[in-house]
Amino acid sequence: MKTISVCIIRLVVLFFFATPLITGCSGQNDHRSAGAGKDWPVYLADNFSTHYSRLEEINRDNIDQLVPVWEYQTGDDVSGNHTQIQCNPIIIDGILYGTSPGLKVFALNAVSGERIWEFDPEPENPVAQNVNRGVTYWRKGNDRRILFTSGTGLFSLNAESGKLIESFGSAGRVSLKEGLGEKSGDLYLVTTTPGIIYGDLIIVGSRVSEDFGGAPGYIRAFSIPTGKLAWTFNTIPKPGEFGYDTWPPDAWLNVGAANSWAGMSLDEANGVVYIPTGSAAFDFWGGNRKGANLFANCILALNAQTGERIWHYQTVHHDLWDRDLPAPPNLVTVTHNGKKIDAVAQITKSGFVFMLDRKTGEPLFPVEERPVPVSDLVNELTWPSQPFPTIPPPFVPQIFTRDEITNVSPESHKYVADILDSVRTGELFMPPSTQGTIIFPGFDGGGEGRSGN
Repeated sequence: MKTISVCIIRLVVLFFFATPLITGCSGQNDHRSAGAGKDWPVYLADNFSTHYSRLEEINRDNIDQLVPVWEYQTGDDVSGNHTQIQCNPIIIDGILYGTSPGLKVFALNAVSGERIWEFDPEPENPVAQNVNRGVTYWRKGNDRRILFTSGTGLFSLNAESGKLIESFGSAGRVSLKEGLGEKSGDLYLVTTTPGIIYGDLIIVGSRVSEDFGGAPGYIRAFSIPTGKLAWTFNTIPKPGEFGYDTWPPDAWLNVGAANSWAGMSLDEANGVVYIPTGSAAFDFWGGNRKGANLFANCILALNAQTGERIWHYQTVHHDLWDRDLPAPPNLVTVTHNGKKIDAVAQITKSGFVFMLDRKTGEPLFPVEERPVPVSDLVNELTWPSQPFPTIPPPFVPQIFTRDEITNVSPESHKYVADILDSVRTGELFMPPSTQGTIIFPGFDGGGEGRSGN
């Protein structure tokens, strides 16, 4: 029996391992602005996705004084290596809420580690249907809820007792396939990253199959009081919708993905949710989806109340490299040309950072559309150019050269060198080929900070 105490300990170290250090801290519980205070109320700290705590009592000078004071063991069996913990727990009013490798939701006293309650969505099935990165919290008056996903279900729990909210959907559960149409009925779809709360809505993305015939990755919002579907944004446009002409006719009937699995950010004051999307399926060949393929590989700015598009920015046209946007964008305020500008900072798997005006989606720094190599695959039609931000510079190497070849032994060096000499390489956005192509950074490289979607 293995435990997951390390992941929980990491968070508890930050806030609770040295109780005297946080006495009298003045952090606020406001997740609408940058940084978390004495609570950690939202996945990744706040709606801006800053990963940042404003507390100052633990710092570089005293962090070596921290000592463990408790650990929590979920009891989940992970010996079969069929599941893992990716949860970023939240803390509300001294209570820690998280999920186990088996997707049990738990509430702990954050000071003592004592369990308050636990909820298992599928007690008969010890194997989790998907990884899970955490939960969301909603409060209105005395009504306090924890929302989370397991398999195709979105669940609503009473935050005090861990019991299902019977008035939410069907006995506390709604289907994540709601709003996706009949074609999604038997197709794989889960949600790995917590949704984001705006008013009485929870806005969610999805993880879907990246093979041919996968489910569409539409963005949905559900009413938290009732569980009813509030709005849907079609990431593969239907006839009459903006972007429909960037696909073959009726692509929405047979092309899948263009989903958002990495999480979202929210400008609550202006009612705008910022959503990163991934590639359309199939990942490495797009002969059935010729065109730029909006809204795959985009940063979307949507009206959080209605789901209407405000602006979009595509970071890869007609993706053939599985270049999903791998993280929610950071909402930042920067000084640009002497003025304070609210901006969106989006990292990519290629190692780029796109800095966009939060209101308009316009780049703050020049982005060049540069010609890229063409494909030699049957019926493939690569997009002739791709966007290259000029500032800031890439944060990882982008071309695999002979200098990158391993020197662990002469044999290993020659083995890799022979492969490098026989395949297409030397340029970013070199398309897949019959000869073989080096894709660098790799599928999980660049800004890919987790083990996939």
